[in-house]
Amino acid sequence: MTAIASPDAFIDSIFDLFDRLGGDHYGEAVTQLNHALQTADHARRDGQPDALLAAALLHDIGHLLQKHGEDAAERGIDALHERIGAAWLAQGFGPKVTEPVRLHVEAKRYLAAREPDYVAGLSPASAQSLQLQGGPMSPAEAEAFEALPAFDAAVKLRRYDERGKAEGVTIAPLLAYRDLLIGLVSSG
Repeated sequence: MTAIASPDAFIDSIFDLFDRLGGDHYGEAVTQLNHALQTADHARRDGQPDALLAAALLHDIGHLLQKHGEDAAERGIDALHERIGAAWLAQGFGPKVTEPVRLHVEAKRYLAAREPDYVAGLSPASAQSLQLQGGPMSPAEAEAFEALPAFDAAVKLRRYDERGKAEGVTIAPLLAYRDLLIGLVSSG
């Protein structure tokens, strides 16, 4: 993990990203900020630990960091946002936060392979990106995925991700997560 100047400065850089780019949509009906807040709210309501709450909030931060634009999937580009986001978040967070972020796309591929009705419930943008991301896992890939230490957290995050795309939902603002994120810097 790269050393950060301070927890406050690192969290400020996250808030700055959301301030500048959180209004983008990336093919969904809701903005990136609203999607992040809804996803985190689902994790919070489900009583998840702080690290998974942070992962839920920050799972798509790679969309804000990647350089292909918000229409990348429409142009047939897998921007690898999960890897970009997890690597960037590793500057301040440990694997309890970064591993679910890194694995949330693989969790979608896993669920598409293991649950027959899963793909039908995906948003159009998620269904489109699933194909760019490799489609449903093979049985061998799914078995290997199940053996990963962050398997359960990644699947939970994926389920919150899918539920965090409703229009017109009122939820806590980003600022409500600041102290939680600061508390996890270098420990989560």
